[in-house]
Amino acid sequence: MNTIVLGLPDWLSLLGHYMALSLLCVGGAITTAPDMHRFLVQEKGWLTDPQFSASIAIAQAAPGPNVLFTGLMGWNVGLNAGGLPTALLGMLVCLGGIMLPSSVLAYATAQWSHRNRDLRAVRAFKQGLAPLVIALLVATGWILATANGYAIRNWPTWAVTIVTTLVVWRTRLHLLWLLGAGAVIGALGWV
Repeated sequence: MNTIVLGLPDWLSLLGHYMALSLLCVGGAITTAPDMHRFLVQEKGWLTDPQFSASIAIAQAAPGPNVLFTGLMGWNVGLNAGGLPTALLGMLVCLGGIMLPSSVLAYATAQWSHRNRDLRAVRAFKQGLAPLVIALLVATGWILATANGYAIRNWPTWAVTIVTTLVVWRTRLHLLWLLGAGAVIGALGWV
């Protein structure tokens, strides 16, 4: 990828976008990946599809919270914009942007909802979030599954996605077994 040039308005746009997405992270930061893809890859061209997918894959494979992929995306944007100092700036902008608003909101709402937990509206709101979280996770899976295109030659990727979805949905098999199986399938070059 060619070096990109980011000025102060671009960095503020990146921060503002991640701060806005932070408030949508009801199912975790990964649920906002489709919009991150739209913004970083399709609209701005600051990351390539492989960089976007690799950022998520590396962060998900690493120990620690899954929100780390946002910092890795910022790191890659910064690297594309000129090197180590901008990579650090990108990491701080994206990770800080995604963490701060949702953390403040989560703390404030947890305090309020705990005090008002018996209200019918509070219980209804909590139950209503479940379909939203599921839809956001499906959208994230769609973006990651179609990163290589929709062509019929990508049927192994689709098959792994469908089988994994069914196994997670219908069994109590631990996700680490599925991650391990995915690593073996990928290492063998089947997907």
